[in-house]
Amino acid sequence: MSETDAETVVVTGASAGVGRATAREFGKRGARVGLLARGDDGLDGAKREIEAAGGEALAIPTDVSEFEQVEAAAERVEEEFGPIDVWVNCAMTSVFSEVADMEPSEYRRVTEVTYLGYVHGTLAALDSMRPRDEGSIVQVGSALAYRGIPLQSAYCASKHAMKGFTESLFAELDRDDSDVSVSMVHLPGLNTPQFTWVKTRLPNEPKPVEPVYQPEVAADAVAWAARNDRRELYVGRPTVKTILGEKFVPRLLDRFLARTGYDSQQADEPVDPDREHNLWEPVGEDRGARGPYDERAKTSSPQLWLATHRKVVGGVVGLLAILAGRLFFGGEAGAEDRSDRETGDPDRPARQVAAEARRAGER
Repeated sequence: MSETDAETVVVTGASAGVGRATAREFGKRGARVGLLARGDDGLDGAKREIEAAGGEALAIPTDVSEFEQVEAAAERVEEEFGPIDVWVNCAMTSVFSEVADMEPSEYRRVTEVTYLGYVHGTLAALDSMRPRDEGSIVQVGSALAYRGIPLQSAYCASKHAMKGFTESLFAELDRDDSDVSVSMVHLPGLNTPQFTWVKTRLPNEPKPVEPVYQPEVAADAVAWAARNDRRELYVGRPTVKTILGEKFVPRLLDRFLARTGYDSQQADEPVDPDREHNLWEPVGEDRGARGPYDERAKTSSPQLWLATHRKVVGGVVGLLAILAGRLFFGGEAGAEDRSDRETGDPDRPARQVAAEARRAGER
């Protein structure tokens, strides 16, 4: 599909955070966007933003932990906007707590939303896309899909499960030679409202691990992945470092997180005892895409630019290699020529040797 075609896009978790920013990004491109989330206020705000940006939007209150609701939402989007071209799974919830203090019901709820919500969305997307053998599914993942950290065991486990589920799907679609593409976009710490409404047992307010990025950086990556069929896309240097650390020095990473993982996820302000959380029900207000950390959040990622411009990077590297080769071998050839002239190398052309001999005889 070309950049000028109006796509039909579904985004789960579209009422806030990365989902909100992603829906808005597709709206800027003129897409017709189905917005799925629980909170009416956030859905209404997202709808207004998309329409103001030039897109169309359909807000559908949906709990992604219920497959019937997701399936019905997909059918409604297709009735209103036509076949689904892109499906973005982004809905999530979490609990900040040590494992020993967690309730089984909390693990169940986080898993239902943050893992099974992705499964339900993927199944609905495949029902639409496989008969046509086209479309793109983007799973919004995390560095924590590779490496668990303290205080977020339920969320980390759900992201690990999502990654395993998606890897199974990769192989199945490859076996069928399907043109339905699936991508995972793994994110760093982001400045989103989740830290203001996540359920927590921490003494201080939760916060993202720094360095922090704006959700629009993630949205750009998701939109790029939807068009470019990249198996996995890492956003931000911290994501890459975390994944490499787990691969090569996992035990060292255990010790590092034991020392730093508690303080790095808590702000200086104590938790408000009356704060609302969204584990079971949505918080009844529109908090937009961004959280309270605008001043320290990065608005771009050089690493992401390099990852999404491989041809440019490869071309530059290739050009530099050619130039370096010419400088090296050209200089070496010039040095050999000079050496030949100075030392009378026997490999010089015969005519040059004969001419020098004649001149010597004349003298």
